[in-house]
Amino acid sequence: METSLFFFSQLNMCESKEKAFFKLIHGSGKEETSKEAKIRAKEKRNRLSLLVQKPEFHEEPPASRSGHLAKETRISPEEAVVWGESFDKLLSHKAGLETFTRFLKTEFSEENIEFWIACEDFKKSEDPQQIILKAKAIYEKFIQNDAPQEVNLDFHTKEVITKSITQPTLHSFDAAQSRVYQLMEQDSYTRFLKSDIYLELLEGRPQRPTNLRRRSRSFTCAEFQDVKSDVAIWL
Repeated sequence: METSLFFFSQLNMCESKEKAFFKLIHGSGKEETSKEAKIRAKEKRNRLSLLVQKPEFHEEPPASRSGHLAKETRISPEEAVVWGESFDKLLSHKAGLETFTRFLKTEFSEENIEFWIACEDFKKSEDPQQIILKAKAIYEKFIQNDAPQEVNLDFHTKEVITKSITQPTLHSFDAAQSRVYQLMEQDSYTRFLKSDIYLELLEGRPQRPTNLRRRSRSFTCAEFQDVKSDVAIWL
């Protein structure tokens, strides 16, 4: 009798342990399922976030694109005619300078006009520290051998600039700027007047966008004036 009671007692204990074990297992499974659901939900949110960030979800509406196109076509044939009178008149007109720069990009020779623009801005500098910083930036970007946008200069002109770059003046680049100006006037400007870009303006036709591969980062006068103490941003 006592043996039977002992046996049933042990059996009940085993059943209790099994129930506790299965409860633990099933409970853990539910917890794991809950964790997996949270992970899947998080991954879904991440995918949606990446999808929304794709360019096609941020395209400008047609009206906005039309506005940009309208801005590009404000140049009248009369203005374009003036640009054909002289190279100086072309560069003195903001839209003329921008259009000529766009033309040079099609020939991958925009370094010439960018150097000329940089020199024009440099000559307006007043602070001695700014003169030194801007001169160094111009030299390293356009003048020195193997510069990222090296302009075509004769050996003597480059040598004079190299020797004076440690103590630059507002006239340090005058000879080089004059040389580049002449090259553009005699060569690039002549081709510009025969280009589709210019002829379309003369005829009053809308300017067609030009999709070009950039060789290096370009900069504008406004950017160049922001040079403070780190010349590296222009390199």
